[in-house]
Amino acid sequence: MSDNEFSVPTLPPSAPAVKNPIRFFRWLARRILRVTGWKVRGPLPDVSRLVMIIAPHSSNWDGFWGMVTKIAIGFEVNLLAKAQLFWWPLGPLLRRLGARPLDRRSPQGTVEQAIDLIDRSDRLWYALTPEGTRSAVKAWKTGFWKIAHGAKVPILMAYFHYPEKIMNISDLFWTTDDMDADMARIREFYRPWMGKNRGTA
Repeated sequence: MSDNEFSVPTLPPSAPAVKNPIRFFRWLARRILRVTGWKVRGPLPDVSRLVMIIAPHSSNWDGFWGMVTKIAIGFEVNLLAKAQLFWWPLGPLLRRLGARPLDRRSPQGTVEQAIDLIDRSDRLWYALTPEGTRSAVKAWKTGFWKIAHGAKVPILMAYFHYPEKIMNISDLFWTTDDMDADMARIREFYRPWMGKNRGTA
């Protein structure tokens, strides 16, 4: 793939951008994608708050390619991680990468803390994997749906397709009051795509 053929989606005005990005890291991330043949398809939505789900999640490599893509485009994502992980010097690094501490002692559960995090933010893309594990599962966890529905924000569906080395950012999905029907539609959308070790079906 030549330099002229390679591109990544443009970050729209309303999307949360990384503050004070380091240009070398952005260049390096794009270079890694270009050399390895990975393609990133968009466009990114011009939306300030949403829940982003990424699947299939079948390998630790997913985190690497996701992070490279994030740096290459320059958008910011947030997620909740165990508070015990935020010790120095790991804590500052996790925060730099968009992680926020999850307080497991809080009367609020993970879903409620995520909704509160989105509600208190002007711009925030909250990311998670709906499968919740790298192993194949019959049923996806419904937390992402509950977070999006409770915060009244759309779901951005992104996927890995390893056979063609594609990372795709798809259309927005707005929840309805029928969680089961919504989950079935989302699962059907992901059915064709293959992760490194498996699909989602």
